[in-house]
Amino acid sequence: MPAFTTTATIAISGVLRTILHYSLHFLAPGFIAYLFFRNQWKKAWLIMVATMLVDADHLFATPVFDAGRCSIGYHPLHSYYAVAAYFILLFFPKTRVIAVGLLFHMFTDWQDCLWM
Repeated sequence: MPAFTTTATIAISGVLRTILHYSLHFLAPGFIAYLFFRNQWKKAWLIMVATMLVDADHLFATPVFDAGRCSIGYHPLHSYYAVAAYFILLFFPKTRVIAVGLLFHMFTDWQDCLWM
C-alpha cells in the first residue's frame, strides 16, 4: 500500500506542478496586466505572454525538455546575467511591460525548480 500512496502522491504532485506552472505563465500575467497596466491591459497581457518566446533557448539543450532540469541558470536566456538584464529593462518605460513579463517568467520557472 505505501508504494501506491507514493506513486499516487507523485502523480498528483506532477499534475499540480503542471497546472501551477502554466497558470502562472498564462493567467497570472493577465492579472498583473490588469492590475498595473489597466488602461491597456489586453496589450500588456499579450506582450507578457509573448515573453514566453524566451523559452526558445530550450531548443539548444539536449534533451530539449527534461522534467528534472531547472531552467534557471541552465539555459542562456534563463541565466542570472539575463535576469539582471531583464531587471534593468524595468527602468525604461518603453520596455517595462516586457521586463515584467520576462521577470515573472523567470519567477514561474524558479518556483517550478522548487518542486523538484
